[in-house]
Amino acid sequence: MGLPIWIFWNCMARRWARGLVLGSITMMRARFAGVGGALPAQRISNEEVESHLGLESGWIEGRTGVIERRRLAPSESLVDLAEQASRSALSDAGLLPSDLDQIVVATTSGPYLFPSMGCLLHDRLGLAEQPAFDVAAACAGFPYALATADQAIRAGDHRTVLVVGADALSRLCDPDDRVTVPLFGDGAGAVVLQVTDLDRGILGTRLRAQGSLSEILKAPPGERTAEALLEEGADPWMRMRGAEVFRAAVDHLVGLSREVLEAAGLSASDVHLLVPHQANLRIIRMVLAQLDLPMSRVALNLQRCGNTSAASIPLALSEAVAAGRLSEGDVLLLNAVGGGITAGAVVARW
Repeated sequence: MGLPIWIFWNCMARRWARGLVLGSITMMRARFAGVGGALPAQRISNEEVESHLGLESGWIEGRTGVIERRRLAPSESLVDLAEQASRSALSDAGLLPSDLDQIVVATTSGPYLFPSMGCLLHDRLGLAEQPAFDVAAACAGFPYALATADQAIRAGDHRTVLVVGADALSRLCDPDDRVTVPLFGDGAGAVVLQVTDLDRGILGTRLRAQGSLSEILKAPPGERTAEALLEEGADPWMRMRGAEVFRAAVDHLVGLSREVLEAAGLSASDVHLLVPHQANLRIIRMVLAQLDLPMSRVALNLQRCGNTSAASIPLALSEAVAAGRLSEGDVLLLNAVGGGITAGAVVARW
């Protein structure tokens, strides 16, 4: 006795979604259909930070490459930035929020432990019941979120996914800390991924974690209130052991970049544009030297935005697209390292 007809057609529909019909095999990929970004209006110059921290003029730029950073005002919301970036990416893709099948948000600084930033954004965009959730991998969150969305599209579960990176880590910085305050800014960036059977889109992703280094970059949970600050032995702020983070970052960024390129049958010389996590200009230069890539192939906004954590890659990518730095067929490499230690790299054909 054969299968009931409804089971047969259900199986065929799922096989079609995966690119497997009547024995033919088509590689389904996730392509970048739209990009967008949003920054707070408030600009904080190096002069302001150096004056507050008692640093000599030029100290911050010389050690980090940052000239200014954007920060949310107390009355502003990170969800506002995430919504702006998302609507910009949807507009760039020529889509409506109702066209989305899923939302994945990379963040570690949402307004609540729960509901997730993804659910707050889901409400802002007026969605129905599409799944929405957060990915917490600190500054490496965006490659992790991209990999998650890419796998869902390759599996045939979704066709259009919004991937957002949004963070406001400046609010986790001890105001008197010379290590973190000069570096971190706030922002949000977004991309829309859509299924394609063309020879473009995400070619490969690679993720890593090294939990043995969890102590070198961490932030405790909870509000940074006056009461919390007065508790004996309290330290509610983000803390970073800069030299150790620097070494781990370079090792993982170089290693993962080579690994993901090799998996895609490519080499560093094939890369048209590298969009790295905007952590520190010295880290970026060290990675470029080991990959033998010129600075002309890098998208940078670190000087104007600071380290915006999970938002840094989509923000820099949206600026690069707006500047016309990518054409169809160009090879794009994204990489990031964050607290955990977490690390990720993504290679795509534009």
